[in-house]
Amino acid sequence: MHDFASARILIVDDDSAHRAMLRTLIAAWGALVDEAGDGSEAIVLSRETPYDIILMDVLMPEVDGINALQAIKSYNPSIPILIMTAFSKVESAVEALKSGAYDYLSKPLDFDMLRLSLSRALDHAALRHENQALREQLGTFDSGGIIGSSPAMQKLLEMLAMVAPSDATVLIAGESGTGKELIARAIHANSRRAKGPFVAMNCAALSENLLESELFGHEKGAFTGADRRREGHFSHADGGTLFLDEIGEVSAAMQVKLLRVIQEREFQRVGGDQNVRVDVRLVAATNKDLEKEVEAGNFRQDLFFRLNVVTLDMPPLRDRVEDIPLLASHFLVVFAQKNNKQIKGFTPTAMDCLLKHAWPGNVRELENVVERAVVLLVGDYISERELPPALFPTDAVTQEANDVPPTSLAGMSLDELEKRAILETLDVCGGNKSETARRLGVTRKTLHAKLARYGLEGQEEGSA
Repeated sequence: MHDFASARILIVDDDSAHRAMLRTLIAAWGALVDEAGDGSEAIVLSRETPYDIILMDVLMPEVDGINALQAIKSYNPSIPILIMTAFSKVESAVEALKSGAYDYLSKPLDFDMLRLSLSRALDHAALRHENQALREQLGTFDSGGIIGSSPAMQKLLEMLAMVAPSDATVLIAGESGTGKELIARAIHANSRRAKGPFVAMNCAALSENLLESELFGHEKGAFTGADRRREGHFSHADGGTLFLDEIGEVSAAMQVKLLRVIQEREFQRVGGDQNVRVDVRLVAATNKDLEKEVEAGNFRQDLFFRLNVVTLDMPPLRDRVEDIPLLASHFLVVFAQKNNKQIKGFTPTAMDCLLKHAWPGNVRELENVVERAVVLLVGDYISERELPPALFPTDAVTQEANDVPPTSLAGMSLDELEKRAILETLDVCGGNKSETARRLGVTRKTLHAKLARYGLEGQEEGSA
């Protein structure tokens, strides 16, 4: 049941004694209560004061409850209005609810039912406010290139919109290749630190000694080759965000040092004895189950609790299949521009292959597959021929009646090679024989002769 503390409620009733009784009762529950003697007064007061609920009688002189409700709803449609009446008629209830009343109560009032109805109305109002705030956040949220309309991704974006403006430490959990750094960058871009630096570090890429130097920096002479002082990533990220990828790979000794930085907001450079203070928001990522790593003794529990203030779970691509066409089309545009190619899209068979693949490498694997296909393509549409064989079983690939010869050229006759060249070029050109002849460097008459020779005259063109 909702807490009435700080809730502001307007009681509207022309019966002053009944109004006073309700005021005493509801105020005792902890709410702030105002009164109005008729509908016109209620309209004026509700324009001036942001009430959480209006409790209003139906039968009043001059402006009755239904008319007052309609007037108030015209400029404040979200406010819950509870209607009271001594006439417990179905028609009155239906009219009130059609006019936008939140609930309908009969006089004499059941106080337990009144309290329950008020509590539900307050919960409803609070939920509306939260949803509105979330919509406003999402409306101004910079997704930073995050692509996805699936329920899993929409849920993640909603969480991001709420978490990013805070300064909380965030742990991003997800398989390799799901795009955890993209999430970290979106958190930074939508935070109060957006104008500060964003520094990313892969903790699995370096040995323990090198990682310590990279994170904290070192003093001149700290080790062989340290000919000058060097600032580390924590210093570089001061006033901004530090993203530590693969946090589950750091050693036990490094975990202790990271814990101290998170707790104290200070550290010492390698070879130094002076404390360096920084103002850094930490975002970490892992493809491991850190709770299981804690249970196994591989990861410090206190560090896990410090990192796990807010956890965002990045769904694997196999759990957001509906996002594959969006992602594939995005990568197609990116790599087509990069390679200066005009590509119209994917054939249905190619897209079917993409949708049915398990994607163990997640979005990163899809990106690589599309880039490969763009590089290999000669034509307008990416087909299954440009996709890696691993994406589909050999016997499942749709082939034309006059099948294209095997990929290997070894042992093929010159006639077979020529037939294959004609077939593939016809396919690329959408059956247009004029364009096919131009690309093959022969006349249209010669192409027709070769088609007749190889029994390919049935390969009708898409246009003249």
